[in-house]
Amino acid sequence: MVNTWNAYQCFITFIWSRAASFIYCGLRNGYGYRDTVQDIQGIIHLDPAMAKEKIIFMLSAQVNNGGGLPLVKFNHNAGHEDTPDDMSYVQATGHPAYRADDALWLFPTILKYIGESGDKEFINEVIPYANEEEGTVYDHLKRAINFSMERLGAHHMPAGLHADWNDCLRLGKKGESSFVAFQLYYAMSVLRDFAKDLNDTEYIAYLDEVQKVLGDTIQNNCWEDDRFIRGFKEDGEVIGSKKNPEASMWLNPQSWAVISGLATKDQAEKALESVYRELNTAYGARVMAPSFKNHAFDGALALLFNGSTKENGGIFSQPQGWIILAESLMGHGNRAFEYFMESAPAAQNDNADVRVLEPYVHGQFTESVESPFEGRSHVHWLTGTASTVMVGCVEGILGLRPDLDGIKIEPAIPSTWNEFTMEKVFRGKNLNITVKNPNGAQGGVKACYLNGEKLESNYILASKLNAENEIVVEM
Repeated sequence: MVNTWNAYQCFITFIWSRAASFIYCGLRNGYGYRDTVQDIQGIIHLDPAMAKEKIIFMLSAQVNNGGGLPLVKFNHNAGHEDTPDDMSYVQATGHPAYRADDALWLFPTILKYIGESGDKEFINEVIPYANEEEGTVYDHLKRAINFSMERLGAHHMPAGLHADWNDCLRLGKKGESSFVAFQLYYAMSVLRDFAKDLNDTEYIAYLDEVQKVLGDTIQNNCWEDDRFIRGFKEDGEVIGSKKNPEASMWLNPQSWAVISGLATKDQAEKALESVYRELNTAYGARVMAPSFKNHAFDGALALLFNGSTKENGGIFSQPQGWIILAESLMGHGNRAFEYFMESAPAAQNDNADVRVLEPYVHGQFTESVESPFEGRSHVHWLTGTASTVMVGCVEGILGLRPDLDGIKIEPAIPSTWNEFTMEKVFRGKNLNITVKNPNGAQGGVKACYLNGEKLESNYILASKLNAENEIVVEM
């Protein structure tokens, strides 16, 4: 799956985004911003040059206020585009407003690109904005932070705007999304590393200040015993509280609490255990539960779908990659691999009459426990699942995590894996990696050797690599 079929699907989705699918949107007249920026992540380690070209294209579709164009036209003309602030754009695209998460996807994508390629100079490349002006990649990222910071709700968290990742969850223009709050917290950490590399001490001080405030407000307002809530409506009503009779548990805030680095170890353990207890099924983790039926609010568009389908308590496939990654970051190799196998197409080879889709391609969602067709999957090929599961497998389970100066190797694997090998091309150098696990560990690295030399940690500086490298990692 990882080396062949998932990689192939990542390239198909990268090239077409959702634009070739009549199932998704009918005849779509452009590329979705968040879709396309996320899709890039799945192919960066395979073709950094192709990824860079598309990253530049998507940066040129960022408005000079820092937000992304919700839909980027096929004939996109950087520097001369209308925006959601213009009625002409709304009429042409059908998108009436900005979304809260669009530009925040740039941070993990650009970090992965520079990490894999070593192209540090990219951060200084000048790229036009969609409507007017131009700026360095660094400036584009700073404006993306500013876009969220200028649109905060009553709890000092990012406003929900038209929608966040979940288009069926409308919290209201001034409602607040915990998911986007975690994204913003993560983005600040990424940008701090870039700022440090550029010796921008003034901006580092700013980030440290606002990230502390954001982290505190998430902790004070969103943690509830064993889970993080999904957010707030404009009137202050909590969405995703355990007190709610429906939709009391949501998947994405729990995984992103871990991915963002904000959750404490105790919170992460409790939140991930709550996901497993309340959302996990034989076919993957549900996007939320219980499904909306009698207690939906006005912005809960998921009510349009039957329970356990699509966003209404279905197993939405894209977040499976994030829960795989989150469990891996915690060193939970058994749980990470369990989530992978539950949603892996190849694992359903002998269940084709139930799953329906090809046994080598991810679908958009799988029907869950309340459906008479539990396990039936839908909308194949053009789904962001390809890239999130690729990242969950490569960075999570296999533990290959590049950054600005090198690569960390920290697998999170099933305790039954005694040894395995990986071959990776990293910045033009060949890495031949052997992972030894004689004691049946799930995570944690005891020792790391590069070309016979024992290193201080499992982080390898790119500057220490030869053309050919033998790496041994002991769990």
